[in-house]
Amino acid sequence: MIYISRQEHFNAAHKLHNPKWSDERNKEVFGPCANTNWHGHNYDLIVTVKGRPDPETGFVIDLKELSTLIRTHVIDQVDHKNLNLDVPFMAGQLASTENLVVAFWKILQPEIEAISPARLHSLKLYETPRNFVEYFGEE
Repeated sequence: MIYISRQEHFNAAHKLHNPKWSDERNKEVFGPCANTNWHGHNYDLIVTVKGRPDPETGFVIDLKELSTLIRTHVIDQVDHKNLNLDVPFMAGQLASTENLVVAFWKILQPEIEAISPARLHSLKLYETPRNFVEYFGEE
């Protein structure tokens, strides 16, 4: 089995805020991420697919096609957006990196299967250089 990855980048704003809690509780739990006026991140998304190389191309997946798919279905939807207000697939959810990566999986998995016999293996989403989430589609 071969694992191949593509990295994409986007910028987005959000705030962590549970509407069931008081402002004080939100600040206690989420700290500066509960800022009333939002805050932003420079995110990096790494999409890893797995499969066997095609005997004619030697590719598990055409990385140009994978990049276009990721940009069209995910990056263009979130780049320079407010995740809490501007992104329909995040409506009604806390805009945490954990929830975001699960939403990305739900979008990308069927799109990848439509263009290739390769399968989505994992998503790694960096919120900062030191904070990231990795997801393997398991709930």
